[in-house]
Amino acid sequence: MKTITALFDDYADAAKAVRELEAARFGSDDVSLVVSTYEDAVGETVPDDGISAEGAGTGAGIGALLGGAGGLLAGLGALAIPGIGPVIAAGWLVTTAVGAVAGAAVGGATGSVIGGLTSSGIHEQDAHVFAEGVRRGGSVVSVRTDESRESEVQAIFAASNQIDIAERRARFEQEGWQYFDPDAAPFEPDEIRKRRGLDNQPGPV
Repeated sequence: MKTITALFDDYADAAKAVRELEAARFGSDDVSLVVSTYEDAVGETVPDDGISAEGAGTGAGIGALLGGAGGLLAGLGALAIPGIGPVIAAGWLVTTAVGAVAGAAVGGATGSVIGGLTSSGIHEQDAHVFAEGVRRGGSVVSVRTDESRESEVQAIFAASNQIDIAERRARFEQEGWQYFDPDAAPFEPDEIRKRRGLDNQPGPV
């Protein structure tokens, strides 16, 4: 199995990628979606009470609000990740993060998100960029699939305006950024909107 992950500036692009993956018969058990922020996407706010198993399993109606007709999008739940803040998410990556902090300090959740990506083959530098991208208002879609379907996933991501990770890392580093810091304060919604205005440029397709 190979893990293929993409960052999107706009939720609509990430949702399009998920729908295309489901239409291509990629199983929802192998697709993950993490979207920031709940307030920005739905117009409401979730309590900043950390990741919990209960939080990951609630909010089935969120998918309908975001245009999901079934599958992964219909199962989205609301939770909060240290350093990122409120998100809506579904899939194996989130389950990994929730399970890793069961009975432990919630601060370990973000490390588990990065660890979940790196343990599945994503380079650690890229994993930090994905986490920082969500912190700045982006969305991440991650797919576990057989290597024979890698090009199919890449084509779906490219057609959905995925971000060029190398270019985005370079842009972050020009601002003095080095790595994702789970102890940093999450961006406020206004700051996320401002950064989206500066960063909303898709990578090459």
